[in-house]
Amino acid sequence: MITIIDYGMGNLRSVEKAFDKLGAEARVSSDPADIDQTEKVVLPGVGAFGAAMQNLTDAGLTGPILNAIESGKPFLGICLGLQLLFEESLEMGKHKGLGVLGGKVVRFEDKEDLRIPHIGWNRLEVRRQPPHLRGVDGQAMVYFVHSYYVVPEDDSIVATFTDHGVDFASAVWKDNVFATQFHPEKSSIVGLRILKNFVSL
Repeated sequence: MITIIDYGMGNLRSVEKAFDKLGAEARVSSDPADIDQTEKVVLPGVGAFGAAMQNLTDAGLTGPILNAIESGKPFLGICLGLQLLFEESLEMGKHKGLGVLGGKVVRFEDKEDLRIPHIGWNRLEVRRQPPHLRGVDGQAMVYFVHSYYVVPEDDSIVATFTDHGVDFASAVWKDNVFATQFHPEKSSIVGLRILKNFVSL
C-alpha cells in the first residue's frame, strides 16, 4: 500500500490517478495512523512552504512523516514535497522545514528573459542513478511548475540537475528518500516510469 499524504495542498487526485494507471494500490489520507501502517509514502504539494508546514503541523503529520523516513520506508517527495524535506525556506520570510536534508529553498533570481515561475517541460541531466531513475534517459524531459528551488548542503544527494537560468537540483536521493522538483504524474511516459520504479521498490 502506498499512502499519498493529504495536508490540504497539492494535486492529490492526479498523483493517485497515475498510480492507479500503473495498477498500484494507493490511497490519499490525512490520517497519521495510515502513514504509520503503510509500506510506502508520497508527499506531494503545490503552494507556499510556510502554509504547508503549518498544515502538516496542525494535522499531526510531521512526526509520522519523520518516523516513516527513519524506519526506512520508501519515500517520494514531489514539488513542494521535495522542498519541505529541507531545513528552511526563504519563501515569503524564513520558515523551518522538516530538516530531513540539509540545505535551503530559494527563489529564482529575476533575470531578463527568465520566466518565473518556471512552468513547462525541461530537461534532466542525470548525475546519479537511483533505482527510481532506472530506465530514464539522461536527457529526459519532465514537467515543472515552481518559483523556488532547493540548494542542498551536500551536493552528493543530487540525482539530477536542470537548467533554468541556473543549474538547480531537480531531483535528490538519500537512502530511502527520493524527491523531485518536477511532477512525475504530469511527465508522461518518463514520469510514469519513475513512479513505476517507486512502486517496485
